[in-house]
Amino acid sequence: MRRSRGILLLLAIAMVGCAKSESDRSKSLTERQRDSILAGEPLPGAATVGKALAVSDSAASRAARMDSLP
Repeated sequence: MRRSRGILLLLAIAMVGCAKSESDRSKSLTERQRDSILAGEPLPGAATVGKALAVSDSAASRAARMDSLP
């Protein structure tokens, strides 16, 4: 009896360990999307993340304009 309870407990733990976690959902977001969400949060340094994204966008836009020159 005691042995069967132990086996059932181990099986239950194994099943819980194999369940999908919420981190699987966050993996579907790109790094850019996660950073833009973070930039809108009231956390220390979040404004810096937002500014870094803006600078990155500006540099990408400038590079695209330079590539399209005749």
